[in-house]
Amino acid sequence: MFVFLCGGCGAELTTPLSRVALPAHARQKYGNGLQLPVLMESGTFAEDPEPWGPPWRRWEEIHPDEAVARGVYAPVHALSDGAPGSIVIAPGDARGTRLIPERAGGYCCGLDGAEGPNMACEECGLPVASRIDDCSLWQAVRLAPDAVRRLLVDGADPAPLTWAELLEGGKSTPPFEPIATWGSRLGPNHFWSWSPLWEAAVGRALAHLLAASEGRPVTTPDGLSREVFQRALDALLPVGPPVRRAVLAGPGRPTPDADADILLVPVHPQTGETWTPEGPATTACPVPLPFEVWLWLAFPKPHLPVPASGGMPDGVLRDDPPAPRPRYLFRADPGAFLHTLVRLPAVRSPWLREIPENL
Repeated sequence: MFVFLCGGCGAELTTPLSRVALPAHARQKYGNGLQLPVLMESGTFAEDPEPWGPPWRRWEEIHPDEAVARGVYAPVHALSDGAPGSIVIAPGDARGTRLIPERAGGYCCGLDGAEGPNMACEECGLPVASRIDDCSLWQAVRLAPDAVRRLLVDGADPAPLTWAELLEGGKSTPPFEPIATWGSRLGPNHFWSWSPLWEAAVGRALAHLLAASEGRPVTTPDGLSREVFQRALDALLPVGPPVRRAVLAGPGRPTPDADADILLVPVHPQTGETWTPEGPATTACPVPLPFEVWLWLAFPKPHLPVPASGGMPDGVLRDDPPAPRPRYLFRADPGAFLHTLVRLPAVRSPWLREIPENL
């Protein structure tokens, strides 16, 4: 485990933390005026390999060779010129810091870090982090990589869970959830929606699916996978044969068919590594999904109104009705989709480059 220290005076700025992979929805902006929960689980941290925060440079100011060196292969509105490697933690895991009032800018309901670090070390006053809790943003604290240093405590982190252990104790994320609003005198202070986490995860995976399609139609597995992917694929890809076939694959699943062209596979939540099949090498292209989303797709958990066998005991009432379905079709997060697509070398293909330009 690690504790992060102030780079100026050495004061402790966090509780002991274990490293995990950066969530797929870390940069998501969802809706308008909505309350999103904490991004990171308490006791964990993730390192963002990309630059984050101000200053920003417009695309016209960046030479194409510099953009490619940064892993960006298609035009974007602007790129962060901040330092890469910010450390993302849960706000409750921060210690020994205070807010900087003159940098407490945000959009309307909280802080967004757009003016640079807004948290300082209590001991020496060095700006060390950015608190993010504005509406429509996942709540987090980002430690500035050039203002903190990490200290190993309690020995090395335990070995990551195996895929079998993840399957046994893993927690899948339902596709629907209540989204909190700022309250209303005329009705409830929440509404049922497709999960923002799902929208971001599918947005990222959709970019990989397009790159793996090679400009041909793609079919996805029946069920929820088809519901969240197929409509967008049909809109963005041509029709007619030959068709590339995507299937779910991963730990606990049957060996993919030899004629599968694309594999929807999980990403390890601790290491960020993408699952690969054992045995003979396959030419199928892997498309990564967050483990908790993949787990629901691979092993869905339908709501049972009564126990699978027998009935409810006398005098016991069930108080967990099925989650209401949203009243609208699933929509992949466009921000996560574009952020991923412009960072795939395949986007330089003429047919694929037209998609972000005309989206």
